[in-house]
Amino acid sequence: MSGTSRAIGAGARCGRGGIASAALLAVAAGAFLAGSAGVATAESLRQALESTYVTNQELEAQRASTRATDENVPQALSTGRPRLSGSGDVGYQRQETILNPPLVGSAGRVSPYGFSITATQPVFRGFRTLNSVKQADSIVRAAREALLNTEQNVLFSAAETYVNVVRDGSIVSLRANNVNVLTEQLRATRDRFTVGEVTRTDVAQAEARLSLAISTLNLARANLNSSRAVYDQVIGHPANGPVQPPSIELKLPRSLDEALLSADSEHPAIRTAIYSAEAADFGVDVTTGELLPTVSLDASFTKRWDPTVATKRTETAAITGRVTVPFYQGGEVSSRVRQAKEVRAQRRLELELVRRQVRAAVISAWGQLDATKAQIRSGQAQVRASEVALAGVREEAKVGQRTTLDVLDAEQELLDARVSLVSTRRDYVVASYALLSAVGRLSASKLGLNVAIYDPMVNYNKVRNKWFGLGPSDQN
Repeated sequence: MSGTSRAIGAGARCGRGGIASAALLAVAAGAFLAGSAGVATAESLRQALESTYVTNQELEAQRASTRATDENVPQALSTGRPRLSGSGDVGYQRQETILNPPLVGSAGRVSPYGFSITATQPVFRGFRTLNSVKQADSIVRAAREALLNTEQNVLFSAAETYVNVVRDGSIVSLRANNVNVLTEQLRATRDRFTVGEVTRTDVAQAEARLSLAISTLNLARANLNSSRAVYDQVIGHPANGPVQPPSIELKLPRSLDEALLSADSEHPAIRTAIYSAEAADFGVDVTTGELLPTVSLDASFTKRWDPTVATKRTETAAITGRVTVPFYQGGEVSSRVRQAKEVRAQRRLELELVRRQVRAAVISAWGQLDATKAQIRSGQAQVRASEVALAGVREEAKVGQRTTLDVLDAEQELLDARVSLVSTRRDYVVASYALLSAVGRLSASKLGLNVAIYDPMVNYNKVRNKWFGLGPSDQN
């Protein structure tokens, strides 16, 4: 169930009348790089998601797992198909007969050899073949939904990783610019100290603040390198340069009620649980079928040469109808029937648990998105106020009404406000994708990515009625 939580994530609501997704995302994303010139590259978020969909190893592994699960269906169908086997043998036999006199014994040697062919056709297996096929189909459907759930998880991780690089690149730019400003301010403070306008304390304060700025810049660069490493892991290639602010348009629900309805009908984790419960139902029927009679038709043909000293060749052909009635199996089958019923009850309880988890996650995501929108507005107001305050403090410092420390503090407050706003805008974009994942709409097809959509039905149709062949089917 942890995969479900990771898929739906956290997000929130924006606006009383609904989610202003495209417009607000564009504003939030566009402001990521405010004040950080040079943060640009050819790769957009859409291209990063497309690359992830094509190259991500976790997603490829889940696709292979789904193809492996497809084989449950031909395996179930095979239980109703004929079995054909053959055998051959060759040997050496020496026979000697000694009789009481006056009778005369005999002796001889032969090299018998021959072959046999046996065919068995199940006619009735207590409905186990039919129910096994239905169970296998349900398991396959559950695997397809699990693949979609993995796709949601991977695409969400890619989006989160992408905006982490955007955020960290923007913070590096802000802090690098702050180092430049403080370097120039330290130079000016030293010049003023030389002419006696400020004290040695003012110079020391400027030096200390510059050292702190350099330290935080180095930390920001380390965070950016870490985010780029994760970018390479998730998206499949390095983020050699800065990335563009996200601009992909999201179709988010317009209300919480719509989000809950969408999640209940579309979320792949819920659909996986539904098909798993369905498979457990058929599992009870399959096991119960072992208590019913079985009917089979057996045919055999045997041909042997020199089976005895006196016989040159023999041929035997036989067709036999066989009915087997299981009267008592030591309680083993009855135990497995009870076990299957408990598994069925478990799957039904898990379905309700997943529904509750998804519902709770949608509500949480909706609220988180709404809160993040409010934080953006507050952050923007804080930046504007800090800019006005800094301008005023600088003017007052020119006429001696403010100290160097006052100017440094005002600059730090503005920097902190800008860094906080960058992080909040990152949180808003992540929350938007988290809500989209929570309602079950974060997939390559629903995002309209320009990629060849993987269709699990292609492999399923290839192998479902396959009677022969050892190699894997071509991947689509």
